[in-house]
Amino acid sequence: MLAGEASADAARKQELELRQAEELQQGVFAAVQAEEEEEFEFPVAGDTRAAAFFDLDNTVMQGAALFHFGRGLYKRDFFEKRELARFAWQQAWFRMAGNENAGHMADVRSSALSIVEGHSVAELTTIGEEIYDEYMAGRIWPGTRALAQAHLDAGQKVWLVTAAPVETATIIARRLGLTGALGTVAESVDGVYTGRLVGEPLHGPAKAEAVRALAAAEELELERCAAYSDSANDIPMLSLVGYPYAINPDSRLRDHAREMGWRLRDYRTGRKAAKVGIPAAAGVGAVAGGAAAAVALQRRRR
Repeated sequence: MLAGEASADAARKQELELRQAEELQQGVFAAVQAEEEEEFEFPVAGDTRAAAFFDLDNTVMQGAALFHFGRGLYKRDFFEKRELARFAWQQAWFRMAGNENAGHMADVRSSALSIVEGHSVAELTTIGEEIYDEYMAGRIWPGTRALAQAHLDAGQKVWLVTAAPVETATIIARRLGLTGALGTVAESVDGVYTGRLVGEPLHGPAKAEAVRALAAAEELELERCAAYSDSANDIPMLSLVGYPYAINPDSRLRDHAREMGWRLRDYRTGRKAAKVGIPAAAGVGAVAGGAAAAVALQRRRR
């Protein structure tokens, strides 16, 4: 009898625990569902004065585009193994540090410019398409890609804004179905690279300048726009818009985002990203065409 009562008590206890677990699970599901419904509120379709601007390296794609491009060029015998070792070390540093360092990035740009000098723009554009498939396509962060797609689905223009070469950035933007890209411009004469830049690299404050120029050309209202980056170097660009997002942020950007109440997303751990501040519920919609990119780039070249 005692054994029977004990068994019945255990069964009732197990039933209660199962019911509580089920209720907890339903509560979690409801919370996640409500959270995702909240996400769908941004961007809102129909705002023709808004756009989205995405940094590339470590924001849209794991690692730096220039490193991956260098690997592809080495495979095609553009330079020697010792130079590949330098690219590999720089990529390893970038992945561990998770952000940009002006000295390292300048070294990489110098290497890349010397490597492409004397080659035609058409040749390297074709190779760039191949390198995207080989080294870049599998390194796109799905979470960031989904954010960009949400803007596109709302009818909004989406631009990459990066220190990477504009030709490489344009390939990536086209492959992802984005509107276009602003990037660093390498000088070419008669379709052949000279090994020099046109103006300065599109880095730090220069990104904010390019976004401001593009917004003016497209007749956007920046307070209704969104920007996404992983690096504190892009605080000028993020501060320019009404809806800044810190994506896979370095420590300086994470601290700044928390202080400013910006939203955070971290796709490096597979966890649902932490959110900071008031949900961005701005309207975002479609505007203008690709001519504005040319205008902004032309201003950069002057």
